[in-house]
Amino acid sequence: MSQQISDNIAKDPRFLKFVAKRNTYGVIMTILGALAYYGFILAVAFNPAFMAQKMGAGMVTSVGVPIGVGVIVFTIIITWIYVRRANTEFDDEAAEILKGAHK
Repeated sequence: MSQQISDNIAKDPRFLKFVAKRNTYGVIMTILGALAYYGFILAVAFNPAFMAQKMGAGMVTSVGVPIGVGVIVFTIIITWIYVRRANTEFDDEAAEILKGAHK
């Protein structure tokens, strides 16, 4: 990429808005994932009796197992949401900004 194209992109107000939106979205998704994981670990650390409760009479599975599986499923879902948005909206905006920089 030439220096002129790089300068055009850096000066484009759409690029600055795009970067801010993408970074904000990434931070929000990261916080959601961290809350899920750290929340689970904190629940295990500070309320082990609850996490060790059996799911029902005669059951072997404790409450912590489905919650742990839920954390994993939740993070897979938010990763899928991020990737889907990145591959559609973010890629389209980046292509439009790049196309405008070549003019």
